Amino acid sequence: MNKIAFVFRTAPHGRATGREGLDALLATSAFSEDLAVFFVEDGLYQLLPEQAPAQVLSRDHAPSFKLLPLYDIEQIYFCQDSLTARGLAADSLLIPGQPLAAKALADTLAQYPVRLMF
Repeated sequence: MNKIAFVFRTAPHGRATGREGLDALLATSAFSEDLAVFFVEDGLYQLLPEQAPAQVLSRDHAPSFKLLPLYDIEQIYFCQDSLTARGLAADSLLIPGQPLAAKALADTLAQYPVRLMF
């Protein structure tokens, strides 16, 4: 079975990329047990609580990330460098994950031959 990584790099609103990535992640979990999720750069904003997407006519999909444990998706990684650059702390995000420095994150991501970017 393929090891598949989902990498969220874009901000959550203004386009449907984040929502589509989340939908793809949840659907893929039915077919693969070796999934990992990486949040880097502006993708960390996907996990901010108390967003107001209705103001930009978007759907609030962020709370759906809390479903990941129900789908047995437990390998969740945050880029520590991206967190620091954006003034965010891992414990302030909607879901728990493992912060990794950029090099460690790249090494972990390299273990996944299939990578989907959102």
